[in-house]
Amino acid sequence: MGRFGNQADQFIGALAFAKGLNRTLVLPPWVTYPSDAPYKSLQIPFDRWFKVKPIEEYTKVLTMEYFMENLATKIWPIEQRIGFCYSFREGRRCAMKDGNPFGPFWNHFNISFTSYDQHVGLLWDTISQENTKDGWVTRFPSQSFPVLAFQGAPGHFPSLQSHQYLQKFIHFSSYLENLAQDYIKNTMNNKRYVAIHLRNGIDFTRVCDDISKYTTLFASVQCTGYNNEHPLSHDMCNPSTKEILTQVKKYIKHTKAEALYIATDNNPMVETFKRELKKLKISVFDRQHTNEIDDPLIDVALLSNADYFIGNCVSTFSAFVRRHRESNGLPVAFFGIDYTVRRKHEEL
Repeated sequence: MGRFGNQADQFIGALAFAKGLNRTLVLPPWVTYPSDAPYKSLQIPFDRWFKVKPIEEYTKVLTMEYFMENLATKIWPIEQRIGFCYSFREGRRCAMKDGNPFGPFWNHFNISFTSYDQHVGLLWDTISQENTKDGWVTRFPSQSFPVLAFQGAPGHFPSLQSHQYLQKFIHFSSYLENLAQDYIKNTMNNKRYVAIHLRNGIDFTRVCDDISKYTTLFASVQCTGYNNEHPLSHDMCNPSTKEILTQVKKYIKHTKAEALYIATDNNPMVETFKRELKKLKISVFDRQHTNEIDDPLIDVALLSNADYFIGNCVSTFSAFVRRHRESNGLPVAFFGIDYTVRRKHEEL
């Protein structure tokens, strides 16, 4: 569902779902949407961006490409391909291939469905909810249903607090890591750097303008708490220029950084940063995206490798970086949060 950040959020839930059922998770390709073909989507093999081997330490997995080429005809014959959805639409069917990316996703592997089944009453948390696990095993035993092919990802959105630790099994591919390290070495000259994620595209800022309507929004629980311990503010969603500069200066001084790296979907504010950071003699970097497929993930890797990272509370893109850094013991901050005030409040 959605772009990379949303897909990654649901992916860790899918990992837990498969683990709870003791099934092998077929690692789906990531979905990207080319700007020059708005009604199409591209399927990017899972292992282009992330390693498979580390995930095997948690549960059984294999790539969809391997499954379709080597196993599908035997354990998932063409005439026995069932599509699963929560509840039927008209005609006792699931909308497995309706719309984008659903149609392009299945068509990429020449998959069609001969029948459908619904799993009304059964959700995804097979790890902590024993009755959910038992429900799946009882209604859809693997002997009768060797493959569960879902209309949507079998994972919660936003991802559950109890699943955040699963990020430690998700490692960047050598291909992606090498691209990031090459940029750090040859463009940034191995300087210590603070990295920030600015989510300031018009689609996002319009949602932020109505922030008072929400108690949670996308990945906001990473800042407000999973029980809404803290209120969701406009600066958490679309921080002001003043808030951005204040936080950036604070963490540059804190880390004694020599550079600032900016990842954004819209305005990197480069000239503003150069002017405001001139006295600190800070180099400012932002990559010009020329490759729609890999460039956002190179940003993810660069944000993840920074000496300090400041993210957007609401963004699932930032949430992926936050999970990655936390699983590696690296520091994280967010725009719109006064950590000094929050610590004092939590100590009371």
